[in-house]
Amino acid sequence: MINFDNAATTGRKPQSVKAAVNRALSEYSANPGRGGHKLSLKAGETVYEAREKISGFFGASGGEHVIFTANCTSAINYVLKGYLKPGDHVIVSDLEHNAVMRPLEKTGVQKSIAQTSLTDDEITVGNFEKLIRENTKMIFCTAASNVCGKVLPVKELGALCKKRGIVFGVDAAQAAGILPINVKEDGIDFLCVAPHKGLYAPMGLGILIAETDIGDTLIEGGTGTNSISMYQPENMPERYESGTVNLPAIAGAAAGVDFARGYAERGYLSEMRHLRRLYAELSKLPYIRLYTPAPDDWKYMPVLSFNVLSVPSEKVAAYLDKRGIAVRAGLHCAPAAHIKFKTENTGTVRISPSVFSTAAEFDYLIKILKNNLLKKLVE
Repeated sequence: MINFDNAATTGRKPQSVKAAVNRALSEYSANPGRGGHKLSLKAGETVYEAREKISGFFGASGGEHVIFTANCTSAINYVLKGYLKPGDHVIVSDLEHNAVMRPLEKTGVQKSIAQTSLTDDEITVGNFEKLIRENTKMIFCTAASNVCGKVLPVKELGALCKKRGIVFGVDAAQAAGILPINVKEDGIDFLCVAPHKGLYAPMGLGILIAETDIGDTLIEGGTGTNSISMYQPENMPERYESGTVNLPAIAGAAAGVDFARGYAERGYLSEMRHLRRLYAELSKLPYIRLYTPAPDDWKYMPVLSFNVLSVPSEKVAAYLDKRGIAVRAGLHCAPAAHIKFKTENTGTVRISPSVFSTAAEFDYLIKILKNNLLKKLVE
C-alpha cells in the first residue's frame, strides 16, 4: 500500500524509533518516578533525557518546560482551559482544527477569527492585529493547515504578541519536526506537538512546551512527588502529568528527534519537489479542482487537497484505495478551513507524503489520477 496519508500519522517509522520503543518495553518496562529500583530509575532517566532532547530541539528554556500528554489535542486543551478565564478574548485563524475550535468553544471565552492570506503573510499578520482588543489574552493558531498546507507566519505573529503583551500559543501538529521551530526565538509561549507525525514517533503521546505558566490543571492525581498532599505540585512538569506517562512512546519521540535532526530540511525539500510536480500535473486535468496556488518552499507544508469536480471526496478516496493508494478524504476535522475554501459540503481528497515517499509512488498516483476510469466517475 502506498501511504499518502502521513498528515494523519506518519505510516512508516524509522528503525531507530522502533528500536527505542522496543528497548523501553523489553529492557526497562517500569514506572518512571514511582520506584527506587534499577528498572524504575532507568525509566526515569529515559524520560528525563527525552525532555532535555526535546527542549533543545525546539529551543525551550529547559526540560522542565516539556510536558507529556496523551496527544496533541490534550496539550491544546491544557492550554486553553488552564490559561483562559471568563471575559478573556482570543484570536484564532480561519484554518484551525477542531482540536483548537472545540475546546475554545467549551471555555466560553470571546473569540475572533482572523482571515489568512494564501499568498501574503503581511496581510495575515495585519488581519490578526486588527482584531486585538483591550481584553485580548491570547493568539492561538495552527503553525500549518492540515487541509491546504499553508504555513502561517509564526515568527511574525510571535513578535506581534510580544509587542502587544499577548500570550502566543501554537498548534504545531503538522509542522513540528518538519519546519524549524524555536519557541524562544519565535516568541511562542505554548507549543503543542503531535510527535507521531513529523517526529515519526508512536501514537498515544502529545508534547506541550510551556514557556509561560499554564495556570489551572485539567486533571489531578498521582505524580510520584509529595504524595501526602491532597493538592497538585506547583512545579512543572509534574503539575500537569498525573498518572503514568507513556514511556515507550516517549523513548520513541526522543529517537524521533534524532531522526528529524538528520532529515529535516533535506526531507522537507524532497517532499515539496514531489508535491509541486503533482500539483503541476493535476492543474492540467480539467476534472481536477485545486484550492491553493502552487506550493512554495517554506510557505506551504507537503500537503495538497483537491477534488474531482462534483464527485464526493470519499468516493475518490475509495477509488484510490482499491488501487493501493491510501489518502484522506472528508473534512479532516478542520471545518473552519473547509468553510474558507467552500468545501464544507464535499470535503477534499488530501495527499500528504512522508520523507520515505518516492518519485515512483508519485508517478503511480499521477497515472491513476489520469486514468479514464476516474474520468467516468465525473460523468
